[in-house]
Amino acid sequence: MARSSRPGGALALDHGDKRTGFAYADALGITLTPLEPFLGPGDSPALLERVAALCGELDVGRFVVGLPLHADGSESARCAVVRAFAARLSERFPDLEVELVDEHLSSKAAEELLREAGYRARESRARRDSWSALVLLRDWLAARERTRGN
Repeated sequence: MARSSRPGGALALDHGDKRTGFAYADALGITLTPLEPFLGPGDSPALLERVAALCGELDVGRFVVGLPLHADGSESARCAVVRAFAARLSERFPDLEVELVDEHLSSKAAEELLREAGYRARESRARRDSWSALVLLRDWLAARERTRGN
């Protein structure tokens, strides 16, 4: 689904059946921000409307979508659902690149970050999806930096 992306930041999505988390990185990759999650079905047209609203509020140049691979790199059953969502995203926003990236450890890393930030269990649960998107975005940016450095 790679396209030539336009300048702008990256909007990361941690797609779920009941909740989708969002995080945003500015065009320079300096500021990473977890955003309010979308509460609702992952196949809902309302989710794409939320993405459209975020694109209107933020300078989005590409989407980074978490792909739930197994630890060995093989595809989980949810990968087909996420790939279908990414295709709908690409169709709805044809000028924006959609990148699928491995997310298999993002939830655990997000829980650790939330604990370190002092959030209690109840507060953590409400924020976990968007902080997972934040971890996804952080790791994606780090991988791009390593690639540029080689």
